[in-house]
Amino acid sequence: MGGSVRPTMAFPSAPSALWIVSLLTVLFTAVVHSDNVGDDDPLQPMTSDETVSVGGTVTLTCKVAESDNSSLQWSNTAQQTLYFGEKRALRDNRIQLHRSTPTELSITIADVLLSDEGEYTCSIFTMPVRTARATVTVLGVPDKPQISGFETPVRDGETVTLTCTSTGSKPPARLRWYKGKEEVEGRPDVVESVPDEPTYNVSSELTLEVSASDNNVPITCVVDHPSLAPEDKRSEQALQVLYSPRVHISPDEMLPIEGQKFSLRCFGKANPEPHDFSWERKGEELPPLARADGDVLSFSMLNKSDNGVYICRADNGIGKGMEEYTLQVQDDTRNSTDTTAMSTSSGVDHAVIGGVVAVIVFILLCLLIVLGRYLIRHKGTYLTHEAKGSDDAPDADTAIINAEGGHSGAEDKKEYFI
Repeated sequence: MGGSVRPTMAFPSAPSALWIVSLLTVLFTAVVHSDNVGDDDPLQPMTSDETVSVGGTVTLTCKVAESDNSSLQWSNTAQQTLYFGEKRALRDNRIQLHRSTPTELSITIADVLLSDEGEYTCSIFTMPVRTARATVTVLGVPDKPQISGFETPVRDGETVTLTCTSTGSKPPARLRWYKGKEEVEGRPDVVESVPDEPTYNVSSELTLEVSASDNNVPITCVVDHPSLAPEDKRSEQALQVLYSPRVHISPDEMLPIEGQKFSLRCFGKANPEPHDFSWERKGEELPPLARADGDVLSFSMLNKSDNGVYICRADNGIGKGMEEYTLQVQDDTRNSTDTTAMSTSSGVDHAVIGGVVAVIVFILLCLLIVLGRYLIRHKGTYLTHEAKGSDDAPDADTAIINAEGGHSGAEDKKEYFI
């Protein structure tokens, strides 16, 4: 009977098995040792994590404390060698050598893309190989926010809902609302991921009940994101609120005086501006000399009969507004003022005239006194000369004759001596 042949399994000899186990142990130990080298190892590479925005430039630096002439190497997220010492290994012009020394290897990546994000490895080929990893985080810069909901103006007292949207952010941006300079709370942000992209679209809604005072008030949406400076990206639009006129009457003169011209002007603050004005006097017809022309009511000559309450009404199609003005015509005080002025002027003139007369009288008195003294002195001289001719005369006629003769003799004497 033929015997059956059993298949036999070949086992490695004992020396071969020991050699394989030893090789695996050495490789495992090298790998573990390369990842767990202590910080005090002078040949252990040192790196740092970096954050950069899309379009920016990031610098990756790998250093060792000491050099044993082993080369440093940078690899990308796909474990492709970028630089081995000073030698470029990957043809990508965005990646450039920044610095290469025995203890440092630095490279730069310009025009960073979202796909550049990941873990980069620095290696030094010692025995065992030592490595260090640096994580590059790429920020997606959000687009300028867009505000919708301002398509049509809103009436006073109505409610408006505004929506702010920003796209392309990574991580998701945060949106904030401002009404004027005051921050207001909107609804929580809605975050949506972009298909096939690591970015997000963010939107927020703000609901407001508007009033006339909100007209032209700016509403602002601001994007907050690590890639942006504070309030670097914002959008602003002004609220358009439709409201009826707020009416105000202003006189052209503060004091209405009887007999003078006078006018009232009606102002209507509204959106849109009022286009229709009307005037009336409360409980009565407008005076015959009053003329209404649009927003102006004019009086050619005021009279006490014009006193009363005047009403202006303004209409802008959204609504109507009105205001009252009480007219009280005052007496004309110009005549009494002129009389008083004339009296005052006359009094001043009389005083001046009186002063001039007093001076003249004083001067005349002084002249009279001087003239009197002069006459008295010259009268004594005359009497003395008169006495010389009448001392020896028996009567008045003789004295006169003697006086004349004396004069004649004196004249003769004068002639004789001459």
